[in-house]
Amino acid sequence: MEAAVDSKVSNYSGKPPNFWMKSLSVLDRRFEEILIVSGFLTFIILINLQVINRYLLPFLDIGNITTWTEELSRYLFIFVSFLGASLAIRKRESIQVSILTDRLPASIQKGLLLSNTLFMFYFSYMMVVNGFELISFQIDTHQTTPALSIPMAVPYSAVPIGFALIMIRLIQMFIKDTKEISIKEGLLGITFAIVMILPVAFLGDAAIALVLFGYFALFILIGMQIAFALGASTLATVLATDAIPVDFFPQTAFTSIDNFPIMAVPFFIAAGIIMGGGAIIKRLLNLSDELIGFLPGGLALVAIITSMFFAAISGSGPATVAAIGTLLIPAMIKQGYNPGFATGVVATAGTIGVIIPPSNPLVIYGVVSQESISQLFLAGILPGVSTGIILLIVAFIISKRNGWRGERTSFNLRNSAKAAWDAKLALLVPVIILGGIYGGFMTPTEAAAVAAAYGIIVGMFVYKDLGLKGVYQSLVKAGVTSSVIIMLMVMASIFGRLITLEKVAEFVAEFVLSLSENKFVILLLLNLFLLLIGLVLEALAAIVILTPILLPMAVAIGLDPVHFGLIMIFNLAIGFITPPVGVNLFVAASTAKIKIEEIIRGNKYLLLTMIVLLLLFSYIPEITMWLPELIRN
Repeated sequence: MEAAVDSKVSNYSGKPPNFWMKSLSVLDRRFEEILIVSGFLTFIILINLQVINRYLLPFLDIGNITTWTEELSRYLFIFVSFLGASLAIRKRESIQVSILTDRLPASIQKGLLLSNTLFMFYFSYMMVVNGFELISFQIDTHQTTPALSIPMAVPYSAVPIGFALIMIRLIQMFIKDTKEISIKEGLLGITFAIVMILPVAFLGDAAIALVLFGYFALFILIGMQIAFALGASTLATVLATDAIPVDFFPQTAFTSIDNFPIMAVPFFIAAGIIMGGGAIIKRLLNLSDELIGFLPGGLALVAIITSMFFAAISGSGPATVAAIGTLLIPAMIKQGYNPGFATGVVATAGTIGVIIPPSNPLVIYGVVSQESISQLFLAGILPGVSTGIILLIVAFIISKRNGWRGERTSFNLRNSAKAAWDAKLALLVPVIILGGIYGGFMTPTEAAAVAAAYGIIVGMFVYKDLGLKGVYQSLVKAGVTSSVIIMLMVMASIFGRLITLEKVAEFVAEFVLSLSENKFVILLLLNLFLLLIGLVLEALAAIVILTPILLPMAVAIGLDPVHFGLIMIFNLAIGFITPPVGVNLFVAASTAKIKIEEIIRGNKYLLLTMIVLLLLFSYIPEITMWLPELIRN
């Protein structure tokens, strides 16, 4: 009996530590997630309330609701972006170039990983220190926000708080990584870091641009996340040359994304994730199958048609490939299609997601270039639709030649009408987004927020295939995915300050124009350069880095900035289906469980088609500019 009592006492005394340890573990896993989801839901509601108030309930315009909802949403978005960046560090999700590091011995890879973590940690530390100094300045000068009249120190605190969380996550990564490496590999990593940063002490008189691009190339080659490579190379240059004050960094980190149009990116990503995993995408696939599935290459044609529909929801190429490939690639292979072609056609069709509006790359280009996002969306309509139609024709010819066809051989009007009715809520999404924008009812950001809310409502209450857990997971994923993009823009803005200071864009323009005075030759060189960049650099990273450099040159040879934007995005879209950094290829390959080489062989004619279309859109600007010019006039 005493033993039993002692056992109970022992168990009881052990519960509090277990409870607190479990609570801390849950907090560690869920801290950013809960705040991200809360932030997402709040600014989705606020932006939708802004739209509803404008048209349906004008009598509720209390306290200038349009102004304060927009301001509050922007500040919440900035907090969510930095929280998402912290979570992305923990989940090890990033955009990086690993062409070189993947081929190095494992010991060197581990050493470089450790040195990258040290560089990222030091950069984050500088952002925290200078960020709190910026907050102190805001408090001392009593600056307040325009609409809410709260101290500016509150929204500005997103920067040091966000980077402090990033530091914590980097420490956790460091501890975890050091457990898996030997002392020799650890010393190797520290040695790498010292050797790489040592030149900073001796580069005081060096050309700023040379130091900046030299360190950027170095950090890219050793596999550092591209966003941090931009930031760390700028910091190294500033420490070496005193080109600009270091306290400029946190202020730029805030102001670069304190921008309402940028908020369209997380909203479109959220809408795509929410609608891509449920009944909406299945209904779109079923409709496409009923309309054209009876033709030779029916499922390949369905993949292209559905990609065009889904592109008008998600604005993302990889998201389109993931949503459609999971369902269609196995079905095509089962029907006898060549696995390389089946996977390739889905990967290529996914490129339409970044051309046809709404497109996240077009939004990013619009923000970086300060061009109208609505004009860019208009410019993407004809190229996007044309690309889809030409790909349909090429896929049809290839499939007919190889005898690939589905089980049905005839069109059934009744089944098609039923499928269209079943997919009516999915078909409404592009109407809501594009109709809202071009009807003058909503801005692109508002249309994106309405699309995200629409996806949640339809998934939860109409199709009922989306529960609270599904909403939570979708918004967490959207928060991480969008934060990777936003951090890229933050760091590119810091990097861009030195580019502007050194007049790099003017130098590049003068150099290229010195090679030839022929506009068509320069345009060809520009396309070749962008195609090569697309081979090694992710599209969004290329846009934020290269737009400030190449746009002045494009304007100098007479290109409309909107037309140049479509040329850039189309080039980089081709990069989605070309190794070694072809994102669509890797997403499709992971779905089909086949090698990249097999996809490339099966996809060669579709890739050639994309290159021909690129030249067509480059040299016949009327295809791209007809709709924008129509609206301008």
